[in-house]
Order: sequence, then C-alpha cells, then structure tokens
Amino acid sequence: MIGAAALIVLGAYVVYGMTGFGSTVLSMPLLAQMLPLKFAVPLMLLLDLTAFALFGARFRRGIRYDEIRWLAVFMLAGMALGLTLLIRVSEQRLLAGLGLFVLMYAAYGLTRRGVPVALARAWCGPIGLAGGALSAMFGTGGVLFAIFNSGRIRDKSELRATNAAMIMASSIVRVVLFGATGLLSQDGLAVCALLLAPAVIAGVLIGNRLHAAIPAAAVVRVVYLLLVAAGVSLLVRAAAS
Repeated sequence: MIGAAALIVLGAYVVYGMTGFGSTVLSMPLLAQMLPLKFAVPLMLLLDLTAFALFGARFRRGIRYDEIRWLAVFMLAGMALGLTLLIRVSEQRLLAGLGLFVLMYAAYGLTRRGVPVALARAWCGPIGLAGGALSAMFGTGGVLFAIFNSGRIRDKSELRATNAAMIMASSIVRVVLFGATGLLSQDGLAVCALLLAPAVIAGVLIGNRLHAAIPAAAVVRVVYLLLVAAGVSLLVRAAAS
C-alpha cells in the first residue's frame, strides 16, 4: 500500500512543483481508495507542510498579499464548518461528497477555454467560505483559491506564489484545528507521513525543473481526465458501501 501511495504522492507533487497547487485535489481521490478519509486528510496536510517547509522560500517573493488578505478571512469561517462535517458525517457520505466535487472541478477544467475570467474582489467571500470548508473536509480547497487568484492575478510567477501561500495558510490553520480534535494523533499517521516524505521532495524537485520546460496547461488537462475517473470511482464506492 505504501508503494502505491508513494507513486500517487510523487505525481501529485510534480504538479504542485509546476503550478503551486493541485497536490491534494489530485492525490486525495486516489488515496481515498485505500485509506479512510479521516486518515488521508491529515496525512496530506502533513505532506503539504513538508513541501512548503522545504521549498516555500522560493515562492515568497511573488506573493500578492493584497489579493489573499480578505480571502483568508472568509477561509477561516469556512474551515469551522468543514471540520465539523469531517468529524460528524459518515465515511460513505464524505466519499460521495468528494466524488461529486472532483467531478465538478474536472468538468470545469475540461470545459474552460482561454484566459480565466476576471473576478471582482467581492468573490473572495463565497469562494473563501467554500474553499475553507473543502480544505477542512478534504484538503481540496486550494483549487477554489486558485480559481479566485487566476481571476485576479495575471503574472504567472505571482499566481504560482500566491496559490502556494494560500495552501500554506490553510495548512497552518488546519494543524491547529486537527490537533485540537485529535485527528493528528491517529496511530500510524506520523510514520506514514515520514515514509511518504521522500516522494514529496522528489515530486517538487521534478516539478520545479519541468515548470519552465513543459506548459502547465498540458499537464493539468491530463490531471482533469484522471480526476474524472477517480470521481466516478469514489461515487461507485460510496454507493456500494
């Protein structure tokens, strides 16, 4: 199982190294096939923190704090709701919810064309709330933050840095919340994170090298197709539970 999880994590962090986001939305639907969500979500949190602790300094220069300031405020409110749902809702319903979200996000990505639509700053409210809730439940709120940022920021380097900063901010808050509720003290969690850490490091290094050589759009399109398959599989598993 660790070998399969390592391959999933490696691929997810290659995408993260290229784009500044995407590690959890790609890996979570696949890890959920072999691990309980209440274990997989804090596991990916620890891996995200590992990635940012080792490589986050590379992103700091381009962060657009003026854009994420208000987004972060609404994210905090959404996280309170998402954490409550993660703890109280059954595994079957969580799997169904993750499957639906993954399919909706993949459909958005596959049908989107051209330059991202410009978004007014007022969108930080609903997107921040939804992204915060999804971050706490599944660790996947980063893709919504990325949608908001891409509608506000046109510079590629600034966008990549700002996306990574939002993931880091989300991760720090979730460490506090998950620690307080006992999700980080599960048996085997720390050992599993340590075993997967080399895959995180290798993935980010490969992604950073590929960032300038391969168009990120081509990689992301393949990711969307993988997410369709993973989302359908999660719905089937939830229905069979």
